[in-house]
Amino acid sequence: MTLNSVVKQNRLNRLMNDHGFFSALAIDQRGALKRMMGEDTAKEEIEAYKSLVSYQLTPYASAILLDPEYGWPAVEKKNEECGLLVAYEKTGYDTDEPGRMPSLLPEWSVRRLVEKGADGIKVLLYHDADGAPEINEKKDVFIERIASECVAEEIPFFLEILTYDEKIDDMKGPEYAKIRPRKVISSMKHFSEERFRADVLKVEVPVNMNYVEGYTKEDAVYSKEEAAEYFREQSYATPLPFIFLSGGVSAELFQETLKFAKHSGAEFHGVLCGRATWSGSAYEYKQSGQETAEQWLATEGKRNIMALNDVLKETAASCKEYI
Repeated sequence: MTLNSVVKQNRLNRLMNDHGFFSALAIDQRGALKRMMGEDTAKEEIEAYKSLVSYQLTPYASAILLDPEYGWPAVEKKNEECGLLVAYEKTGYDTDEPGRMPSLLPEWSVRRLVEKGADGIKVLLYHDADGAPEINEKKDVFIERIASECVAEEIPFFLEILTYDEKIDDMKGPEYAKIRPRKVISSMKHFSEERFRADVLKVEVPVNMNYVEGYTKEDAVYSKEEAAEYFREQSYATPLPFIFLSGGVSAELFQETLKFAKHSGAEFHGVLCGRATWSGSAYEYKQSGQETAEQWLATEGKRNIMALNDVLKETAASCKEYI
């Protein structure tokens, strides 16, 4: 990461906490959130729910990740000390062509997001390191264009990478778990190249913890020693700071994963955690209304994020050496 701009450095600082790592809250979900709340959920309800999460939980987060489609009202509700990351991509991917191709929100540019107050730009990319070269080439060009916009606007670029395999349907099953470490680490190495100008990588943990010996009731895919080695290998795969996404696992499992990573000798720089923190309140909001969801966030949600912060203080590395 090359921070050759004081403006960019200051923006990155606003996204970190006083300890120099990221304890960020993600609620840029759109399609996934609508499925959680019900497909008949109106836009106004989604906006109100995101605002509720922002108001209740940003006092305990270094930054919040929101989207331009439903997130602007939530920006008004966030704690003023909490930084703002904004998602630039459309939700999901193009299902009309192979390769899970991404696309950007056509009514937005990095400049316009900066004008709305963004401290950082996040883009999600589905990546299969073993995919067709012509597809991966298009994805490389896509990221290069976004990177150029971010450089021009002097704003940190957070690249989120979700790995997959074109030949495997179930990314949560044991078949993919066996090859997941290589997929995650290969993609991290690739997008750490200077040409992509990423400042922070947002990535999956290298193993599926549901298949690690001692963490699973199923047949284990990895021994604890193998899993630990993959965490260490991931740390060596990039010169960039990287943060973990929760991937929809429970709050408890995510916290245990961070402890395992630290114990393994991994060096990561925080989290951008979504559903593991607030997902229970989405169901409550739809089934029982705003007041019940608000109570859930004020109790369970707060406990989740405070417990995560406590774990991060013991596990996450500071980014100050990069600035």
